[in-house]
Amino acid sequence: MTDREAAAYSPNVLAFYGDSVYEVLVRKLIVSEHQTNAGKLHSLAVQRVRASYQSEALSIIEPLLNEKEADIVRRGRNAGGISVPKSSNPAEYRRATALETLFGYLSLCEDYRRIQELFDAIIKALPIEE
Repeated sequence: MTDREAAAYSPNVLAFYGDSVYEVLVRKLIVSEHQTNAGKLHSLAVQRVRASYQSEALSIIEPLLNEKEADIVRRGRNAGGISVPKSSNPAEYRRATALETLFGYLSLCEDYRRIQELFDAIIKALPIEE
């Protein structure tokens, strides 16, 4: 898909798709680093997919973004129709949605190298305590 075609999707659609892209990366990382039961794997994954972690992750990669990526992030953060769960801070949830929007956009553009580059920067900067 072209950059223009991917950018034409609403931020909510990009975030919907990007959520799964980001979660697959997290699960792949967890499985490659840990030989344990599914319950423990799930617990480790949840730490990295919760809104507060994703919000922090966005802070890590924002300085690395080009103009187009920053625009996609802005669109995701400012998207309407977002229902914030009671367990989440609204600002963190919007930033997490922005991160997912970016990952959805990059995946639709098939820019897997960039996805991995940004994901690696997040993991390097935000290790998880076990």
